[in-house]
Amino acid sequence: MVNYQTKENAQAKNLAYVQDDGTFVMKVDDSTWLASGGYRDSVRISSQKSYNQGLFIADIYAMPHGCSLWPAWWSVGPNWPNGGEIDILEGVHDQTTNQYTLHTADGCTTSSANLKVAAALSTTQCASSGADNTGCAYIDSDATTYGSGFNLIGGGVYAHLWDSDGIKVWHFPRTAIPEDITNKAPNPDSWGTPAAFWSSSSCDVTNHFYDHTLTFDITLCGDWAGATYSSAGCPGTCADRVADPTNFSTAKWKVNYVAVYQ
Repeated sequence: MVNYQTKENAQAKNLAYVQDDGTFVMKVDDSTWLASGGYRDSVRISSQKSYNQGLFIADIYAMPHGCSLWPAWWSVGPNWPNGGEIDILEGVHDQTTNQYTLHTADGCTTSSANLKVAAALSTTQCASSGADNTGCAYIDSDATTYGSGFNLIGGGVYAHLWDSDGIKVWHFPRTAIPEDITNKAPNPDSWGTPAAFWSSSSCDVTNHFYDHTLTFDITLCGDWAGATYSSAGCPGTCADRVADPTNFSTAKWKVNYVAVYQ
């Protein structure tokens, strides 16, 4: 398990803890009633160590989902967006499939031309700013990659390889995790087509991605979930939703392990 720089603070509020079976749980406060517009305690936990390339494997048993929730498993460098951001598992509300996204400074684009990928390329401009934080994204079509579909089968593994060739992401449902991952001897060459691939041919990953910390978080409303709350068919307002703790009884990450190979 990665050592987390904010683990102690989260544990003090009982928002992060280790179960008897070794599963690491990160959750939203599901007991405090708030006035509409109040701030509910959630969790953001990052690695103490930063990374420059490598193979990263996260075995996740369950993830948060539902109206107002914006969970993410991601990594980010310094002086955003200059150090880059890699969003491996991310979405909002009751989204049914995963979105994979990169955010960078100017000079990085992507294309799926001549690349074998399982997900569909959605946007090609990776450069991001406060005015436009779309990034370059792939959208998966597999209903086991996110939310309730992910949780119903006991989650699975997300693996991403960041090297001089680019950044690739694979998703393996619980029933199809490769033996080499289970045996802690991962071999990406044997995994077949990745869900997403951003090639160095259109984005120099060495210059655009560096000193990344690994992060799990659960945002409530925010720029994405707040802006899309009504259009997603969620009831009332996002602020009212956050005020009621009963809406967050299942808003939990349950992580078996995170492994880094360099």
